Amino acid sequence: MSQRFSLNVDGKSHNVDVDPDMPLLYALRNDVGLNNPHFGCGLAQCGACTVHLDGQPIRSCIMPVSAVGNGRIVTLAGLGTPDKPHPLQTTYVEEQVPQCGYCINGWIMTAAALLKEKPHPSDAEIREGLSGLKCRCGTHMAILRAVKRAARSA
Repeated sequence: MSQRFSLNVDGKSHNVDVDPDMPLLYALRNDVGLNNPHFGCGLAQCGACTVHLDGQPIRSCIMPVSAVGNGRIVTLAGLGTPDKPHPLQTTYVEEQVPQCGYCINGWIMTAAALLKEKPHPSDAEIREGLSGLKCRCGTHMAILRAVKRAARSA
């Protein structure tokens, strides 16, 4: 049975009528109309669905809408603006990271949380912070360079 939820997504309020157990990912894509985050595995194992909930990265494919409460959701689209992109968005372009681009959402959102917590992480801390994310195109080295470059620019 559907219930009405008010979701704060990228600073805007969105009312959705959904099943309380429905994954947040589906509400963001189908009801709010976002084209990111992406559905990857549906098991919280790849990271393509990552968003921030009150500043913490979460896997939206397993987070029920009812568990969001009054939390503030930030997606890749809300991380920066075209006029003032997040440093990671800039360095991804500079390092030419994207191949297919499907996984970028998870990598950038996870790295953004890491850099907020540790503005100047070591290589080992970056690798540990990004563990569990998957990229089938094999751009891992370019991703690491982009995160390191973003940390230097902060």
